[in-house]
Amino acid sequence: MSRLAKVPVVIPDKVKVTVVPGNIHLEGPKGKLDLKVPQGVTVEQKENKLLVNRTSDQKQARASQGSVRAHLANFVEGLVNGHKKELEIQGIGFRASLQGKKVLFNLGLSHPVEFEIPADVDVKIPTQTSIIVEGTNNMRVGLIAAQIKALKPVEPYKGKGIRYVGEVVRRKQGKSVTK
Repeated sequence: MSRLAKVPVVIPDKVKVTVVPGNIHLEGPKGKLDLKVPQGVTVEQKENKLLVNRTSDQKQARASQGSVRAHLANFVEGLVNGHKKELEIQGIGFRASLQGKKVLFNLGLSHPVEFEIPADVDVKIPTQTSIIVEGTNNMRVGLIAAQIKALKPVEPYKGKGIRYVGEVVRRKQGKSVTK
């Protein structure tokens, strides 16, 4: 049995949990989240803890047990504190601006690129070259940040593009002329 899956998820006082067979509903100060529990895994609530158990010893049930426990821990963390990813834009003339529920990017293309912001994620642009993606669901925050990053991936020669804050991009040497 997985050691991590045995560890119970502690529920803070701010978070309210409703356990229904096959589904878990969590409600906290930052929003509401639902988790569908796969077959072979059960979740029970004892006082202020959630215990994740499996009903069989099949490979899928063993794999799902740890995943469900990790999702629950991430959901509780997101409902209390929230999750956030920070991106930065590097390149001359590259910038982003917020226009309602859309982000308008100038990324050195012949046209500006519009990115629609989903309702469950909040995007902030403190400066023209920095983007902050925030939300309660860690998977959605990571997905939206990855989609924004995919608009202009960092190229290895000049280092221009959208990257995570603190991400190290290995630079390649350009062409060299031999005589």
